[in-house]
Amino acid sequence: MTQNIHPSALIDASATIGENVSIGAFTIIEAHTQIGDNCKIGSHSVIRPYTKMGAGNTVHAQVVLGDIPQDTSFSEETVSYLEIGDNNTFREGFTAHRASEGATTTIGSNCFFMNNSHVAHDCKIGNHTIFANNVAIGGFVSIGERVFLGGNVVVHQFCRIGSYVMARGTTAISKDVLPFTLIAGAVTKHYRLNTVGLRRAGVTGARYKVLSTAFRLLKSKESIEHLEETEEMIYLKQWLAAESKRGIHGFLVL
Repeated sequence: MTQNIHPSALIDASATIGENVSIGAFTIIEAHTQIGDNCKIGSHSVIRPYTKMGAGNTVHAQVVLGDIPQDTSFSEETVSYLEIGDNNTFREGFTAHRASEGATTTIGSNCFFMNNSHVAHDCKIGNHTIFANNVAIGGFVSIGERVFLGGNVVVHQFCRIGSYVMARGTTAISKDVLPFTLIAGAVTKHYRLNTVGLRRAGVTGARYKVLSTAFRLLKSKESIEHLEETEEMIYLKQWLAAESKRGIHGFLVL
């Protein structure tokens, strides 16, 4: 087994460490944890119990993964989990908490979390998502794939953010955010489609035109059921049909 573990690191005997893993100085890997192959764990980081990490993740200095929820009724002895996919980057000061009793906080693959951002308990984070500096999301938040949250964005607990959303820095999200959209404002509103993000994902031409029509109809509170069943529209209709605990943010009226 090829590993590069600094002699000052503390690793519990029950932890499972994969091949070609490096662990920096003064880092602590606690009991019942799993670190996948080719991970790089920086110095002064803490991987707490019941954290499972896939392959190829990079953890920078002073990151804490799998600590208990910030819930005064939660007991540290309670078994719950944090599961992380592959090829994520966690920059300095990032934190992610494990879930409520018996549940799992999940982070997908190929995500990038910048300095001092935070994922709370029971959250679900999709693949290819980016949190800029100081993003903080409350418990039970669900975030789709390829979402970008700008610096200092905050998200209320139980909100849903659909795939391909971009939120401008400092936006306060207190309701659900429609997939494929841009959202911002002192009073938070959807204001148009995430054209650049969709183009980068190959959603152009007729596929983009259908989404543009859907956005216009939703803004006018009209039905989108008659629109062509593209991959994006199937996802959008399923997302709209799912339960919303907070309601959905409105639209900017120009």
